Amino acid sequence: MIKKKGVLLVNLGTPDNPDRKSVYRYLKEFLLDERVIDIPWLQRNLLVRAIIAPFRSGPSSKLYKKLWTKEGSPLKTNGYKLLKGVQDLLGENYVVELAMRYQTPTIKSGLASLRNNAVDEIIVFPLFPHYASASTGSVHEEVMKELSTWQVIPELKLINSYYNLDGMIEVFVENARKYDISSYDHVLFSYHGLPQRQMKKANDFNHCLSNKDCCQEITDKNKFCYSAQCYGTTKALVEKMGLRKDQYTTCFQSRLGRDPWIQPYTSAILSERRKQGDKSLLVFCPAFVSDCLETTVEVTEEYREEFIKLGGDKLDLVDSLNDNPHWIKVVAEYIKSQN
Repeated sequence: MIKKKGVLLVNLGTPDNPDRKSVYRYLKEFLLDERVIDIPWLQRNLLVRAIIAPFRSGPSSKLYKKLWTKEGSPLKTNGYKLLKGVQDLLGENYVVELAMRYQTPTIKSGLASLRNNAVDEIIVFPLFPHYASASTGSVHEEVMKELSTWQVIPELKLINSYYNLDGMIEVFVENARKYDISSYDHVLFSYHGLPQRQMKKANDFNHCLSNKDCCQEITDKNKFCYSAQCYGTTKALVEKMGLRKDQYTTCFQSRLGRDPWIQPYTSAILSERRKQGDKSLLVFCPAFVSDCLETTVEVTEEYREEFIKLGGDKLDLVDSLNDNPHWIKVVAEYIKSQN
């Protein structure tokens, strides 16, 4: 008998609608996750329920309305297109489902569908190339929590990260070639940020932030470090494109709160590059495989406006992978390789 394999593609999540009520519900579920805001339970609940969700849901709703399309949230619509493409390539011996860590479709419903299809094995593929406790770690925890309620638990494969997956790197470079890369003064590789305290908590070998270059090379001590994996992605991309060290910068966006996050901050690099005389920037966001607020709004609107106010001429964003046929093929082939 041929084994039937189940695949759960999981992204972070999105409100079901861009209205304030839906955004409030999404923010509350997202930020109450102790892996996302890693402070004591009472403080986290007071902060999220009394301050962040009530006060941020209105402004965030306006941003989501900018992002929304006729089909809905790009994160979800691209997710379903990815699902269909991967299912078509994998064939009848696989069952592919999409889930969101927060809101719908839920991890619980995705796993239930796989169980109803009598799969022998489940492969969990988080749509985050880099491991972080607040993203991949949270997905894995939720999957294991749900499976712990099953009487029969099938074989399980949890994908940790794929930050230097050659096929993924090729698709990002392919997207970048739509632009005349040589015409830009500088290239930014802007990744989602994390609080430094979360990096230190994940540090099992006394290596994190031990010196300013601790993330520049992947070693046994930092191979699961989010920042080191981001630098690993940058290294793979620049090697493919043949960029010199003085032609690019790795930086981190989406900082929240007053605590120090991974540096350098993207906003600080925008200012620094203008001081260096740069007038045009090309930006990659390789932490995101699908368009979302952090790409469509934060980079192409907020950072672009900020750079132009500083005296720059243009700031362009390399497309996310979305439903690119080559990306769909990469995902399908990677899943097939998980034996």
